[in-house]
Amino acid sequence: MYHFFINQDQVEDDHIRIIGPDVNHIKNVLRMGAGEEVLISNGVDKDYLCEVTSVTSQEVTAKILTVEEGGRELPARITLFQGLPKGDKMELIIQKAVELGAYEIVPVETKRTVVKLDKKKEEAKLRRWNAVSESAAKQSKRLIVPEVTGVKSLKEALVFSKEFDVTVIPFENAKGMERTREILSQVKPGMNVGIFIGPEGGFEDSEIELSESFGAKTVTLGKRILRTETAGLSVLSVLSYLLEP
Repeated sequence: MYHFFINQDQVEDDHIRIIGPDVNHIKNVLRMGAGEEVLISNGVDKDYLCEVTSVTSQEVTAKILTVEEGGRELPARITLFQGLPKGDKMELIIQKAVELGAYEIVPVETKRTVVKLDKKKEEAKLRRWNAVSESAAKQSKRLIVPEVTGVKSLKEALVFSKEFDVTVIPFENAKGMERTREILSQVKPGMNVGIFIGPEGGFEDSEIELSESFGAKTVTLGKRILRTETAGLSVLSVLSYLLEP
């Protein structure tokens, strides 16, 4: 079943109006017609199972069959602070993080970040990254489209996360897995959680010290060294397991 996102003002009584780029996709790519069922999310708190009633070049109208509230989101808000990786790795990280339930993704520039984005390049990247997030949200039937924010320095990201309930930073010199289990088991429904992941080469010791001064807790992910595109997803997977009802 195809999945689309709309704003709440597009919901009218017993039907929904789909407008914008999705109309062309529905009409000319998917070639959908009256009678076909679609899943529509308002990006906040409701999923609507709908039946398409009309398709024009300007608008798709769908009758609401059932409404589900808050069904597929993790009960905690998890923000992934991802050190900017090289190449197209960020797209993969965003795609998989959205599938695993991340609430938001924040690209972070650190001392070992190789990629440097000027304003123009950053704007183009953000458009692409948010499109990847939307596509992954549709595929995984998310209720929301997680935002990929503008690039922050490590200190800016730490200030942003300072009031979070739990913030973790995987570090190869952290204590054993028992400490990791203890810290991650503290995450409960309703919490705001931050995961800080370094770029290729990881964080410098001074950055770990800075993170700890803002309340971040170092954790180990095991005896093996994980790549930057694997580490955050590993933590997200564990938290998803712990939080899913």
